[in-house]
Amino acid sequence: MTRNKGWGIRARSAGPVVIAAMALLAGCEGVQGAGSPAGDESGGAASDGRAVSPLDNPDGTGPGLASVTGESDRAEAVDLITKVTTKGRGPKTGYDRDEFGYAWMDTADGVPLARNGCDTRNDLLQRDGQEVRFRSGSDCVVVAMTLDDPYTGTTIEWRKQEAAEVQIDHVVPLSYSWQMGASRWPEAKRERLANDTLNLIPVQGRANSAKGDSGPATWLPPDKRIRCAYAVRFAQVAVKYEMPVTPADKRMMLEQCGG
Repeated sequence: MTRNKGWGIRARSAGPVVIAAMALLAGCEGVQGAGSPAGDESGGAASDGRAVSPLDNPDGTGPGLASVTGESDRAEAVDLITKVTTKGRGPKTGYDRDEFGYAWMDTADGVPLARNGCDTRNDLLQRDGQEVRFRSGSDCVVVAMTLDDPYTGTTIEWRKQEAAEVQIDHVVPLSYSWQMGASRWPEAKRERLANDTLNLIPVQGRANSAKGDSGPATWLPPDKRIRCAYAVRFAQVAVKYEMPVTPADKRMMLEQCGG
């Protein structure tokens, strides 16, 4: 085993993958924000204990997305969300993924893990995966791992042959950011947003596809335990990039944390 570049230990052995639970959803629930306040319902697999609260992980270099619990933490979450500015969602005219640089570039300067010799997607799989296995001869390309998916509360035994089973979610979708002002940003700033560990979480592919480019008012993670944490992470990205959210999204974010 060798020490990872900034977040822990890389597992190099090809030992067995330990599955904490296997509860893949038969179909992702596109949970609507309205009428879906934060709660304590169990979403399935128990956390492995590695996931970090977004309040304790302001740069996104820690793994996962742990629940925000406790009166003081929720008060801190509400205070952060309150700082987010609002405006109406603009048109999608001119949006293209390439406006944010090519996918998973390692050269987006100004974000954690840039220029470490490994592309952003594989960096994120290593950050959040357990029992990570690499392609022969590589210490970058992940070919197998176990993921505790924060969005659904399930545990996924992932193999590269079924790559789409785990996708990297942009917490603040790139299309959403485009409509909220990123269309006028310098290209370098858009590249940072697209590759910033703060804005990226490996999750179940079906949940990510169901989310699309929705804001919190129209989509929230199926696991209600994580919704305040998701709102906090959305707010952290918005504050960092001085990007507004819609009034409806801000209201729903506050609601998830009891604000």
